[in-house]
Amino acid sequence: MKALVYNGPGQRSWHEVPDPVIQDPEDAIVRVDAVTICGTDLHILKGDVPTVEPGRILGHEAVGTVVDVGSGVRDVAIGDRVLISCITSCGRCEYCRQGHYGQCLGGGGWILGHLIDGTQAEQVRVPFADRSVYKLPDNVTDEAALLLADILPTSYEVGVLNGNVSPGDTVVIVGAGPIGLAAIATSKLFSPSRIVVVDAADSRRKAALERGAHLALGPDEDVEATIRELTGGLGADVAIEAVGIPATFELCTRVVRPGGTVANIGVHGAPATLHLEDLWIKNITITTGLVDTFSTPRLLSMLAADRLELPGLITHRFGLDEMQDAYDVFARPAETGALKVALFTEAGIA
Repeated sequence: MKALVYNGPGQRSWHEVPDPVIQDPEDAIVRVDAVTICGTDLHILKGDVPTVEPGRILGHEAVGTVVDVGSGVRDVAIGDRVLISCITSCGRCEYCRQGHYGQCLGGGGWILGHLIDGTQAEQVRVPFADRSVYKLPDNVTDEAALLLADILPTSYEVGVLNGNVSPGDTVVIVGAGPIGLAAIATSKLFSPSRIVVVDAADSRRKAALERGAHLALGPDEDVEATIRELTGGLGADVAIEAVGIPATFELCTRVVRPGGTVANIGVHGAPATLHLEDLWIKNITITTGLVDTFSTPRLLSMLAADRLELPGLITHRFGLDEMQDAYDVFARPAETGALKVALFTEAGIA
């Protein structure tokens, strides 16, 4: 089969590799019908995630059709159309028993496209299949389901729930890429009074306003003063960091009010300064997290019932064999206007 292979920082290739095979009784082999690229994949290519070794097939979000299962798989069958979650779960370790699947100690967690070969390929091996893929209802399209593989549960769990977004809150989201835009959609489930987005790109600020933000600011504006004015001098109840660089994290700590919460979603590859000399007295909560995807079944049920607003994140579509072109477009959002890209096989398009 063909796959997108990481060859070290700044290097990737689309070439033939061996087909995946069952290695454990709980494995499933899934034919990839639709797949996407995550901002985390770009972080990997920059060298920000050194645990990813050269030779690894990237990708951790896909929809596909099961083509083989191990002898220990009970709930997934050949021919099932499934969502492949970005997180796999052994279901047996202490963290999995607590619902913290992202911290799985039994060989799961974020492993696809990280510690084992991922989804940006014609086929993928998914460990712990009974707990790591989700059967899709007929009325949920491949394209819609892709958003539930990572960005919607991530924005919901790591941003909105960790941030304790509540009715009437002022929520500031720093970063209007796919995760930031998904955070707008999932924040709206809790009826905040206003959502303010900060992003450097004109196109992404426009996208934020189109998807429900009340105000979109550029970094050249006086963001802190504007938020103080909006909130009567108090600051944001919740600041969600959705970029992954020191400047954006530090901005969140400056715009949040005393007693508020900074919820970090971004993948950071460099240290950020924590100004405890200013923060120690302000009763601020700072949360971090890798998504656990405990919310995926609920979000999927909402989507199937037409009760989940999808923020129109997929802006560019490609064939699977156009993977390199898709990466080029996704990596240059200021020039291309790309938010989220989706790649389909002929089976996925059908």
